[in-house]
Amino acid sequence: MALNLTFTPPDFSADDLRDAPFVMVEEVPADGIAPRNYHATSNYPEYVNLEGYGWVLAPESRMDAVLVASEGRLEVIEARNLKKGQLVVVGRTENGEEGILVHPHCFERVKVSEDKFTFRSRGTRETPFSRSYDELYQILKHDRDNGHIVWVLGPAVAFDKDSREAMQGLIANGFCHALLAGNALATHDIEAAYFGTGLGQNIYSQELQSMGHYNHLDILNEVRRAGSIKESIKALNIKDGIIKACIDHDIDYILAGSIRDDGPLPETVADVYRSQDLMRKHARKATTVITMATQLHSIAFGNMTPSYRIMDDGEIRPVYYYVVDMSEFSADKLANRGSAQAQAILTNVQDFIVNLWNHLRK
Repeated sequence: MALNLTFTPPDFSADDLRDAPFVMVEEVPADGIAPRNYHATSNYPEYVNLEGYGWVLAPESRMDAVLVASEGRLEVIEARNLKKGQLVVVGRTENGEEGILVHPHCFERVKVSEDKFTFRSRGTRETPFSRSYDELYQILKHDRDNGHIVWVLGPAVAFDKDSREAMQGLIANGFCHALLAGNALATHDIEAAYFGTGLGQNIYSQELQSMGHYNHLDILNEVRRAGSIKESIKALNIKDGIIKACIDHDIDYILAGSIRDDGPLPETVADVYRSQDLMRKHARKATTVITMATQLHSIAFGNMTPSYRIMDDGEIRPVYYYVVDMSEFSADKLANRGSAQAQAILTNVQDFIVNLWNHLRK
């Protein structure tokens, strides 16, 4: 396993867990409504002491969902997706008192220093990220064939010639299994392929083009005229780009709509709950997530992504979650919302992706 982070399970022989009661469950009273006092999940591993089965680990989790029990199995379900009659775990303690155990400290690194006072104990723009890059290279090489790598991209990735080419190379070479974005990323990527601009600015020289502010609007119009992104790739004779690479290599991409969207592109999912369900399918499978220059998508996908995965061979491994941005805000906000495992790499996203591709292409 990448980085050799091994899962440490709870000690169920300890007195407090050995003598813990079985968990209580209550029926869902109506579709989409949880029983009162339901247990809301975290993104950490969670065990439930089920009568007749003992301590059972939820196969995956996410923030703010509920646990449904059925014949010794647990399922993590969003409350809006509950069905009348399902049995939901109730109880709001986390240390076994009600048969529920949240287990956050399962992948901890060994601390080199036990000093009570240290400088630079959290990541900032002053933090050196050489080790972070080296670890990420290793993780991506491992997960290309043994995991599910999800990229969450803001449009800034498409505004630079080299970063577009780098992301295209990563997709073409197996380092991306799903791409999540908004309408803007795809729009400006196709704009770059057709006009060589991003919001009217040349993606290499940065020169503003005459009437360039029409370019992305014309792209939206032409894609809608073609009926789909895939058909527009043919109609506009698009030769390169992030979205074309996804289509060429059969990589699932999900474009979640926003209130401010122009157009939007035909494939953009306007229903936020449907887009969440589509994104959640990849959150359940993710082993590595890299989000770049998109605060809302980073926070949203982070909150629906577990901190662990149970692999087909039974191995329990961490889900690596990287937030790449120029400021600490996205990573801090995500940690404040419960996804404390998110690791920040604070840099220009174009520099990050080019550096990553230059190393992995070797």
